[in-house]
Amino acid sequence: MLILGIESSCDETGIALYDSEAGLLSHALHSQVAMHAEYGGVVPELASRDHIRRVVPLLHEALARAGRSLDAVDAVAYTRGPGLSGALLVGCAFAEALALAIDRPTVPVHHLEGHLLSPLLSSTPPTFPFVALLVSGGHTQLMKVTAVGEYELLGETLDDAAGEAFDKSAKLLGLPYPGGSLLSKLAEQGDPEKYKLPRPMLHSGDLSFSFSGLKTAVLTLVREQPQPLSDAFRKDAARAFQEAIVEVLVKKSLKAMKQTGLKQLVVAGGVGANKQLRSTLDDEAKRKRFRVYYPELEFCTDNGAMIALAGCLRLQSGALAKPAGSFAVQPRWPLMDISTHANG
Repeated sequence: MLILGIESSCDETGIALYDSEAGLLSHALHSQVAMHAEYGGVVPELASRDHIRRVVPLLHEALARAGRSLDAVDAVAYTRGPGLSGALLVGCAFAEALALAIDRPTVPVHHLEGHLLSPLLSSTPPTFPFVALLVSGGHTQLMKVTAVGEYELLGETLDDAAGEAFDKSAKLLGLPYPGGSLLSKLAEQGDPEKYKLPRPMLHSGDLSFSFSGLKTAVLTLVREQPQPLSDAFRKDAARAFQEAIVEVLVKKSLKAMKQTGLKQLVVAGGVGANKQLRSTLDDEAKRKRFRVYYPELEFCTDNGAMIALAGCLRLQSGALAKPAGSFAVQPRWPLMDISTHANG
């Protein structure tokens, strides 16, 4: 079974081909980061227009890399939500029209499910069941994953997600968009003992998160410094911020492991690429004798490969592909609304 995957939920256009027997055959990706950097953040209308320009060339690129033709495709999977309405509509309209043209069914995919399952693309994938720490964009959640489509929410953020806190704190430190990754690089050079920032909800007794207060603490720290901010301060403040956020994510994840009794932890989403988070979790895994899995770095951010994979696994789990021609997206779509035998 060959699945074509299309991702267009925000500022990356991704196309991929996934074979149920051979695995990932190819993927092509275009990031709009350089375009949006001029505006300090994602401009939804520009994002939508750029998806329109990129999707056809990327399709040709993915097909060429895989050495396959459209006739070989068995179904077209695409991101139905959540995400930016206009961006989602581009991917949806293209997927449905393409599937109609080649007389193939479609599989609408939940964007977060794609991230959740993305570690299965690695050479050493986890097996079900496992605990998942989902740290993607505006989402920070801990899930118990029993099977494809069988998810139990253990805890989530009450306000800012980890990724949002990274980007907002980076902006406070005067870093250009997208600032989260730049903050992480600065943190590698900072002194972990120089500043101490709060660990929000670390001792709350549950698995909920809250990071807006941490962002406010960074703002307070910035206001106490001479202006303009020195490079040394930026490095130390970035390290203090990262130390705080990593400690919260790690300790909540460990609590989730203990609560469920499971011995596998999956970390997915953009923040899952953070070096300090990975090294700290790896150390804890050795100490507490559990296994931790991450997506390959190229699959931490949005991509078509995870959508093609999720679509394939959905079909294999018993979900029914639908006839092409239905144009509907869900910009707001809780992951818990999906089930094993439904496509949303």
